[in-house]
Amino acid sequence: MNAKVKGYILGTIAAATYGMNPLFALPLYKEGMDPDSVLFFRYLFAIPILGIMLKTRGRNFKLKRKEILPLIILGWLVAISSLTLFQSYNYMEAGIASTILFVYPILVALIMAVAFKEKITLQTTFCIFLALSGIGLLYKGGDGATLSLVGVSLVMASALSYAIYIVGVNRPMLKDVATLKVTFYVLLFGLSLFLVRVDFGQSLHVVDKWYLWGNLIALAVFPTAISFLCTTQAIQYIGSTPTAILGALEPVTAVFFGVTVFGESLTPRLCCGIVLIILAVTFIIAGSNITSHLVRFRKLFPRLPLKRVKNK
Repeated sequence: MNAKVKGYILGTIAAATYGMNPLFALPLYKEGMDPDSVLFFRYLFAIPILGIMLKTRGRNFKLKRKEILPLIILGWLVAISSLTLFQSYNYMEAGIASTILFVYPILVALIMAVAFKEKITLQTTFCIFLALSGIGLLYKGGDGATLSLVGVSLVMASALSYAIYIVGVNRPMLKDVATLKVTFYVLLFGLSLFLVRVDFGQSLHVVDKWYLWGNLIALAVFPTAISFLCTTQAIQYIGSTPTAILGALEPVTAVFFGVTVFGESLTPRLCCGIVLIILAVTFIIAGSNITSHLVRFRKLFPRLPLKRVKNK
């Protein structure tokens, strides 16, 4: 198996495992567990897993003083993103929430344009239009009923927090810190938010059934540790662009489990909305590569010589 095939397999696993968030979180909600408690245990169990990964790779846990504050801020951004996403599951179907969340690459493009004066191309504008059209289709169902405005607002807040995180983590201040170490400390500092929200354990909801502990461990292993590890390795094999494009499988996975396991509805209108959002994000991630691929495809069909009609 060559490196490129390994990269695509790892990228697929990373996206599919991240899309498992609703699969393990929703049963915990049914048992009365709140998002703060779920995420507290998710982060708590994922941290030692990533710590073991760091040690097995021969890396240390040392940080420079200038790196601590940025990592604290990034940790809180990721924690806020997780919290608002998990809260949105109480207001809307998980598959739709996960699809709307996938607009974060477009928000990254807008942040880069506003904050760092990057030019917004015609392609980016078109992708924003596609994404907004897709969200519009998801927001209003075929029977005229609309999604919860609170739920949509929570998902958009989650996408915005994650977009700011993506921009921040790529700044020069953390360029010398290994990706796995960044992830470890982001989760560690993010845990502090949930520690405060559960009143340092006073309002923490602890499950009383053994199989629910399996759900909490699965949340830490699959959409957290495995997803982060496979993403990092996939980028090393095939680069960031193809790995990000494979991220389109995240909402597809969430929708699949939502429909098959939790009985969520899937209408043609919702299918169109999901496709529009995935297309928009795929185009904006691919960037200029789309143009080069289209040009290459066009060259397969040379122009036919046209006979000129002589005027009599």
